[in-house]
Amino acid sequence: MDGMMQDGKRAAVLFDLDGTLTDPFVGITRSIRHAMEAMDREAPDAEALRVSIGPPLQVTFAQLLETDDEALVWQAVGHYRERYKRVGKFENTLIPGIVDVLEQCADAGYFLSVATSKMESYSRDILDHFDLMRFFDAVHGSAPDGTNANKADLIAHILAVEPVAAKRAVMVGDRKHDILGASANGVAGIGVLWGFGDRRELEEAGAAAITDQPGELPAAIAARFARQPV
Repeated sequence: MDGMMQDGKRAAVLFDLDGTLTDPFVGITRSIRHAMEAMDREAPDAEALRVSIGPPLQVTFAQLLETDDEALVWQAVGHYRERYKRVGKFENTLIPGIVDVLEQCADAGYFLSVATSKMESYSRDILDHFDLMRFFDAVHGSAPDGTNANKADLIAHILAVEPVAAKRAVMVGDRKHDILGASANGVAGIGVLWGFGDRRELEEAGAAAITDQPGELPAAIAARFARQPV
């Protein structure tokens, strides 16, 4: 499929990172548990933290600490980052089949960007580690102060600074935050079921399509663009 628009802009695919391109379960849960222990709080079981993968860290720690004290939340975020920067970001595995997906999307001529709530610097390290940077035209994540950790804000930023039009873009992700953030910006959201969200979560968020396996994703993206106006 030709990824070009009549005005020269390319159809764009925005990819979430955690749970969509890679499985970060071990690194994230160990780093959250490390932070909770450093805060002298009981660390939840790793499986109980599965739902914490996807939302911004500030949201996760506000919930886990049961507080709206921003100073306390950011203290926990600091403990998390200390471990995650050192070892956690590489306690991670590539989703089987995702390289083929990216190759097909690149061959189709799409503008490809990562759109993640994770800090952008960590995201680039992870993409380099798995040799995925070669597929992407851009990488966008959050700043250390939390700017653009909210997916709606992040996607709005991407639309503002990249040659991307909302009407010819899709956001691919595994959690409701990806779909809701896309919708807030007039971008179609495609949900994936190999990450940390389930079908009900993605349907209720308003996903335009949901894919069960990575191999289904290129066709779902192409079908969405075929229905959108140029």
